[in-house]
Amino acid sequence: MKRNKKLLFGALMAAVVGSLPIAHADDESYLTLSSGFDFSTGKYGGTSTTNTTSIPVSALYETGAWSLRLTVPYLIVSGAGDVVVSGRTGGRRATSTTTTTVTKTRTTQTGVGDVVTMATYNLYMNDDFDSGIDLTGRVKFGTANKAFGSGLNDYSVQMYSYTRFGDFSPSLSLGYEVVGSSTTAPMNNVFFGSIGTRYSLSEETSLGMDYRYAQKASITGAEQSDATLYVSQQLGTDTYLRGYVMQGFANGSADNGAGLSLSITY
Repeated sequence: MKRNKKLLFGALMAAVVGSLPIAHADDESYLTLSSGFDFSTGKYGGTSTTNTTSIPVSALYETGAWSLRLTVPYLIVSGAGDVVVSGRTGGRRATSTTTTTVTKTRTTQTGVGDVVTMATYNLYMNDDFDSGIDLTGRVKFGTANKAFGSGLNDYSVQMYSYTRFGDFSPSLSLGYEVVGSSTTAPMNNVFFGSIGTRYSLSEETSLGMDYRYAQKASITGAEQSDATLYVSQQLGTDTYLRGYVMQGFANGSADNGAGLSLSITY
């Protein structure tokens, strides 16, 4: 069954990529390195609070219509051990899912979280209207120890569309995730999506807001619903600083969080 799901996932991506028209401006290549921190806190439907600090290191390679991303996070987690903090992440979605456990002693755990890879293909681009459609495939490898993750792989595919009206750039995404499941931790596959907009204050500065939702992936889990407000500042020709704050509206999301990242393109 698991093998069939993987084959279905790969076939879906290949079919969509092969059936749609291509329109791209150039075949130049870029490498972007980024790092920063993300902090979130929440009870996730329980009685105790889990605090999570993530220090991700990412490499993004772009060439022509393709972009490939690799992210490795270092985690610092304080809590009672009843929250999987390195679980489902569709893009920048919330990463926590409540589970059942007998461990209730509050501890602080540190270590490397799940490694995430993403491949994005630009299906369509219109420079005249500054709009496009992207298809992204994502694999979250269950490389983290049991203190941070399920130990299982997750596979997702997401369609992302964007356009521009003056200084506003609305966007919309919809995706489906095959969540790693086992007899001891049965999980359900989920749909997820987001809607947002970005406003350009100047050529160097922009701010925006995204709302994200995901179905719950287990009986003991909860749906995810949260909003993020962010600002992006270009510091130099190829250097960007981005900060955000988030607010959760469901037990599957953190109650609130904040983060800062710096990226440099070569």
